[in-house]
Amino acid sequence: MNETLEQRVAAMLTRPVDPAVTAQAKALGEATGALAVLFYGSNLRSGNLEGVLDFYVLLPGSPEKGLWPRVSYREASVGGETLRAKIATMSLAKFAEACRGGTLDTTIWARFVQPSALVWQRDEAAGREVGEAIADAARTAARLAVALGPASGRAEDFWQTLFRATYRAELRVEAPGREDTILSANAEHFAGLLPAALASAGIAFGQDGSTLTPRLEEGERRKIRHWWRTRRRAGKWLNVARLLRAAGTFDGAARYAAWKIERHTGVAVPLTPWRERHPVLAAPGVLWRVWRQRKALP
Repeated sequence: MNETLEQRVAAMLTRPVDPAVTAQAKALGEATGALAVLFYGSNLRSGNLEGVLDFYVLLPGSPEKGLWPRVSYREASVGGETLRAKIATMSLAKFAEACRGGTLDTTIWARFVQPSALVWQRDEAAGREVGEAIADAARTAARLAVALGPASGRAEDFWQTLFRATYRAELRVEAPGREDTILSANAEHFAGLLPAALASAGIAFGQDGSTLTPRLEEGERRKIRHWWRTRRRAGKWLNVARLLRAAGTFDGAARYAAWKIERHTGVAVPLTPWRERHPVLAAPGVLWRVWRQRKALP
């Protein structure tokens, strides 16, 4: 028997991760009074601790107003190894609303239809709420995928249509075929996900081998496409607003930038107190220093 969407989500969220990731998530959760901490991104798939680990810290309380999440960067020593983490923080209530498609945001549900792991939770009730939100993200993504996608096709055709649409709506520069990379890198996760999500969303479909034919009523299709047009129009402006906000509120931005520059160029950037306090103002001087040092290399 095929797994339900809820069964698939439960299995995904409880997948094992490196104990160092669990330890860091626990520290983040307890320090912030969070309800739950999600781990996602390429490090989840690879199990590698190099690079930057991606966490969502989900807090109690009412849904936020304005721009969210708040992003920060942390470095921690675990077992003699430096772990680097990029941390997005927001309320669980707002996260759940975004997963349902109840906000203008296009990033949350598109991100969390992809693999994630619940690496820390305050209690079982919080874990159930996170599971419901992740299932909502899959339902939201699946509805849009079949509303924008072909009349009939492989599941991959619908997911490709979805990710291309979200990339165009966001302020992102993705290489052609990025959606294929996501699907191939997470093939096991996406195998069977679309039928499970459609069934959970109450959308009937026919299936002949690998070909799916969603039976979406035309009125419902128009409604979903209208929902999407509103978010597509707002997407880039929302991304610009978040970038401008992050320029002044990204906690640890200077350390994160210094690490990224050294990783990609080989040029170490000393962190002065002034650079820590004013990363945006310091950026031109840092970039000039990097350019000069790279130019001086043989």
